[in-house]
Amino acid sequence: MTPARRLARTTALASAVALPALAAVHAAPVISTLGPLRNTVMPRLAGRGRPDHVALTFDDGPDHLSTPHFLGLLDARGVRATFFLLGSMLVRSPGLAKEMAAAGHEIAVHGWHHRPLLLRGPRATYDDLARARDAVADATGSPPTLFRPPYGVMTTAAHLACRRLELTPVLWTCWGEDWRRRATVRSVQDTVLRDLRGGGTVLLHDSDCTSATGSWRTTLGALPRILDTCEAHGWRTGPLREHRRP
Repeated sequence: MTPARRLARTTALASAVALPALAAVHAAPVISTLGPLRNTVMPRLAGRGRPDHVALTFDDGPDHLSTPHFLGLLDARGVRATFFLLGSMLVRSPGLAKEMAAAGHEIAVHGWHHRPLLLRGPRATYDDLARARDAVADATGSPPTLFRPPYGVMTTAAHLACRRLELTPVLWTCWGEDWRRRATVRSVQDTVLRDLRGGGTVLLHDSDCTSATGSWRTTLGALPRILDTCEAHGWRTGPLREHRRP
């Protein structure tokens, strides 16, 4: 075997070993998508906070058709929330994002495009998060500090990008599965309340840009009972910035 062929064979063998290993490292944080495991052994990532507080969060906005309805309901109830915005939606309604921040809501990053991070390399991941972070900062006048990945799937590249961008990733402890076409007001309420505890973080959606058409109306209809339940338990409902343990 010639030296050139020996080198080519060695390189091919090394690649055959290295590429699966790199892929495994990239995908390892996907384990955090397992809710019960995340809530138990990754409380910070899950959004566990003070036992007398529930963090209310919304994804996929801002949407000029639906988000104002949520803002109105929350304002009437005296509740503030954390909104994880998509950059691709933000550029359509930058004034709405500014209004949300001015009303006292916490504005966070959901990425620029709602695409799985597993399909992106380190550079593409960083660029997506940085672009969305900068858009939020420009619209609200304040740099965001929180990030939630699309579909709740973190990767090693996403963790590294968050560290560089000074963003803290936060998922959730319970959700309403309100994006489903078959979701109803009752199903959203029951799904949230089944797992809701003091110190939990609730995930809902104020936009249907990645959900079933009109699903935001179902979420809006489910929200009052969720807030009433928190109040009945003596849990204060608010944004994630008020949720952390001292």
